[in-house]
Amino acid sequence: MNILILGSGGREHALGKALKKSQKTGKIFFSPGNAGTLLTGSNINIDHNDYDALRLFIQKNDIGLVVIGPEAPLVDGLADQLSGDDGLPQLRVLGPGSKGARLEGSKSFAKAFMKKYTIPTAAYLEIDTSNLSDGLNYIDNNEGPYVLKADGLAAGKGVLIIKDREEAKAQLKEMLDGKFGAASSKVVIEEFLDGIEFSVFALTDGNNFALLPEAKDYKRVGENDEGPNTGGMGSVSPVPFFDEQLKQQVIDSVIQPTIDGLKKENIPYTGFLFFGLILCDGQAKVIEYNCRMGDPETQVVIPRLRTDLLDLIIDSTDGKLSNKKVATEDGSRVAVIAASGGYPNDYEKGKEIFGLENLNQDNVFHAGTQIKDGKTLTSGGRVLAISCPGKNIQEAIDNCYREMNKICFDKIYYRKDIGKDLLET
Repeated sequence: MNILILGSGGREHALGKALKKSQKTGKIFFSPGNAGTLLTGSNINIDHNDYDALRLFIQKNDIGLVVIGPEAPLVDGLADQLSGDDGLPQLRVLGPGSKGARLEGSKSFAKAFMKKYTIPTAAYLEIDTSNLSDGLNYIDNNEGPYVLKADGLAAGKGVLIIKDREEAKAQLKEMLDGKFGAASSKVVIEEFLDGIEFSVFALTDGNNFALLPEAKDYKRVGENDEGPNTGGMGSVSPVPFFDEQLKQQVIDSVIQPTIDGLKKENIPYTGFLFFGLILCDGQAKVIEYNCRMGDPETQVVIPRLRTDLLDLIIDSTDGKLSNKKVATEDGSRVAVIAASGGYPNDYEKGKEIFGLENLNQDNVFHAGTQIKDGKTLTSGGRVLAISCPGKNIQEAIDNCYREMNKICFDKIYYRKDIGKDLLET
């Protein structure tokens, strides 16, 4: 089966590497891909919004499966186009339609959905320019920290957690004035939840689901979880405190009610469901949904799979995930992101990356990279992830940083504390 993977990040590189291992996989194409995906398949450059060009490429290259990696084309309805009445009837598409993707595309929709189906989450308030005074009054009458979330997609950077009351009010106004563009024309103010965050992933056919390995990611750019939010600076899997009791609670109170709720709303859903959770006083509550795999969690979750990923995806698209068990590798895996200096603010591109030939390529997942004149150069804020296994978290951490020390580029930056907080749990 020939496969087209849409996206250019470490998530897509990790999915492609895993799919390449399947005996059922033929050619793999990435659009647009990066320097690393060239080692896994072929890169093409088709705008995800150019449906006619995508359709023509799919037909000419006998593509049997399209995996939509990023959230934006899912929210924009690409899966609906590819599988709709004027789509390609024999094509399998992994990713929900626009209605299902609203779980990520609209924070207010997700919060209302959770409230309706009694899925544990933080209390919240929806604010736009018409009721700004309600938001300001809420901040005045409640103690911080204050959680402000852009309603729409903001590339993982639309969440502000602010301790100071006056700063929170100023930021609320800035968000409504376009700090995150159209994404923050509406803002969700949430109750601050104090606990430890982790992520759970399911692959669903809309009726049943297969539970994938859980992970913990590190969103803040600075060590000790300081500084602004990013798309993710590292991740760890498995999570030590995610025992059988907590797993069952998450299944019973979060995953199953979400899938049941989608069915009751007549929203078909085929693809990955990401549950961003926080453990508060022994109970897991939902911070956010994603309608795709997270990055960099994918770079620890997917390499741990021992079940054929393509088989799982085919069962998902064919509605046959009933009682599907997922086998995983023993031990732990840690991923650390090498970023461009200055990220998530201004940073320079075009820096040559040295030392890649010294790494075990199974443990390298490219994101913001490109090939130019035979050299591998940086082309984004998060450049690549190094993801290493170990018998336990400490060994995986040691292996990961040992590999990271083999590469360099001008102004390289990475957190040096990924996973260390879990050594104490």
